[in-house]
Amino acid sequence: MRTLIIALLTLFSIQINAQTTINGTVTDQKGMPIMGANVYLEGTYDGSTSLEDGTFNFKTQETGSQTLIVSYLGYETFTMTGDVTLMKKIIVKLREDVGTLDAVVLSAGTFEAGDNSKISVLKPLDVVTTASALGDFVGALQTLPGTTTVAEDGRLFVRGGEAEETQIFIDGIRVFTPYAPTTNNTPTRGRYSPFLFDGITFSTGGYSAEYGQALSSVLLLNTIEEPTQEKTDIGIMTVGGTLGNTQKWDKSSLSINASYINLAPYIGLFPDRNDWEKPYQGLSGEAVFRQKFDNGILKLYSAFDNSNFELTQEDINYEDGVHFKLRNNNLYFNGSYKGMLNDVWTVQGGLSYTNSNEKVDIIDQDIKDVENSFHAKLKFKRRFSSRFKLNFGAEYFATDFNEAYETPMVSKVKYGYNNNIAAAFTEADVFFSKKLAMKAGVRAEYSELFKDYTVVPRLSLAYKTSGKSQVSLAYGSFYQNPLSNVLKFEQDLKAQNTKHYILNYQHNADGQIFRAEAYYKDYNDLIKYDSEFVDFNSNITNIGYGYAKGIDLFWRDNKSIKNMDYWLSYSYLDSERDFRNYTMEAQPNFANTHNLSVVGKYWVDSWKSQLGFSYSYASGRTYTNPNIEGFLNQKTKSYNSLSVNWAYLISQQKILYFSVNNVLGLKNINGYQYANTPDIHGNFDRRALKPAADQFFFVGFFWTISDDKSSNQLDKL
Repeated sequence: MRTLIIALLTLFSIQINAQTTINGTVTDQKGMPIMGANVYLEGTYDGSTSLEDGTFNFKTQETGSQTLIVSYLGYETFTMTGDVTLMKKIIVKLREDVGTLDAVVLSAGTFEAGDNSKISVLKPLDVVTTASALGDFVGALQTLPGTTTVAEDGRLFVRGGEAEETQIFIDGIRVFTPYAPTTNNTPTRGRYSPFLFDGITFSTGGYSAEYGQALSSVLLLNTIEEPTQEKTDIGIMTVGGTLGNTQKWDKSSLSINASYINLAPYIGLFPDRNDWEKPYQGLSGEAVFRQKFDNGILKLYSAFDNSNFELTQEDINYEDGVHFKLRNNNLYFNGSYKGMLNDVWTVQGGLSYTNSNEKVDIIDQDIKDVENSFHAKLKFKRRFSSRFKLNFGAEYFATDFNEAYETPMVSKVKYGYNNNIAAAFTEADVFFSKKLAMKAGVRAEYSELFKDYTVVPRLSLAYKTSGKSQVSLAYGSFYQNPLSNVLKFEQDLKAQNTKHYILNYQHNADGQIFRAEAYYKDYNDLIKYDSEFVDFNSNITNIGYGYAKGIDLFWRDNKSIKNMDYWLSYSYLDSERDFRNYTMEAQPNFANTHNLSVVGKYWVDSWKSQLGFSYSYASGRTYTNPNIEGFLNQKTKSYNSLSVNWAYLISQQKILYFSVNNVLGLKNINGYQYANTPDIHGNFDRRALKPAADQFFFVGFFWTISDDKSSNQLDKL
């Protein structure tokens, strides 16, 4: 018995002697001690937490090579592998985790609109509840700074750029014909339903190397990843009707929307300035199919629309007016995949196809345009750490455009071109700390049409000045090939170019956001011609140039006033160009010096209603008065419009919606048209270019039938 006791005591003594002490200190990068950090050996129960002075100390019976782990919330996990006997007096300096919510965000020139972004300027719901937008995502974005009010057009004009300088992408893939066709002096609308998108990124400049062929701006629309439930949406409106349905299965879902618009009944009640023979009619449909896999998601999006109308518009040079007839068929397909290859590699890619057929009759001219366009893209992302990520990829654009033109005096003439562009890009996200980040990239393109290469840099920096504010810088060079109206007549050209310089300040508090941004854009190689309009006799060159500079301000607040959400946008723009048929450098007629938007939404609980308003102001735009000396020598009066809306919750799933654009009936003038020849006194007569209608009234009833019996088409009400 005595021998057994001695043996046990000897074994216990050996085990005690075999224990190793591990100790050290945990600090941040500035050497300040961190209290409460978890310190342990991987795969064991041996460990401790750091004390107030950052020190830790514990014993282990493990031997040989082991892995020591030190972790603390808000910091990157530290690991060290080595012999336990050497783990003494260790100095562990933890680095801040740049993936946390309060980290700096690269946001110069970019407005995020989504529920999941760190700094969201707009929400998806804002698109359909902004009074002046009438459910059009483009209309909602026109209340943001950086946009210019061109009321008769309806497209996005950004920071002194033409509408064609903004490109639109769905799930990262290009949309070639994003707007519905229209006639002169009548604003267009975006083709696609806002209810299918849950995120919008509107970049007003300095955007990523991933995107090209846009001189001014890109608009990124992301379709909903996964619907929450099955539902049916029904809409009955003064201008038509909509019907939507979503089906959901275990790992897949399908959403379908259809819309029919007919303005004949509305124009019968509220005639406008046009002489309509056949008011606008449009039939459109959209479908999104989603299939989830273990490591990714496939989305197939398709949309079609058919529209037609016929009218006669007043024209000072034609006593009987100008007869205009249009029929358009548009088909768009988009397929995209996004997924994980492993823990550090992701892949994203897709393709789109557009077929657009448009037939236009203007007076005695018959014009038929057919466009087939294709875009394919493949992108990879490698995550080396939370501080360094690398993107790279390639894409290909192909456009086949053909036009047939004839008149009673001219036999059918055909024009056309093939515009194919190959591109590659790479870009790195580098987070030096939670306060300092950089995005640097380069984009290379080859134009088969011009037989020309372009290689351009993109760079942005962001520094967090406090817990709620930051400053950002961005620079980029951007190229875009000329448009169809030019390329169909002349292909011996090169891409147009602009350079962006952006300085941004942003303050983001709880329920409040303030942005201030200054920018400068330098344009070169713009298209210039020597005729009133581009035609087959025009001398077309790339000798145009110009600039745009300005300041954009934005403030949004949904906290200060109970049940009130509002935002204010102001833009100052100084821009001049010598391009097109300009005789000198001048402020373009699509550029306003001052633009102001005020949008408000107020919830009245006792009325079960949301009341909204949207006020827009824009200073006058230039035009040329041939009765006095000079070019673009006068300006129109300022543009003013106040729109209001009312969304009334009849029941949880039924909404009655009213809106009136320009409720005060203000008489806005978009410009002037002058006679081609002077009168007997040598004066050129003119007429004011007024909107087709000074006001627009809209009433809609929207009913949702869903599994939860509570959602509706404005489901935040």
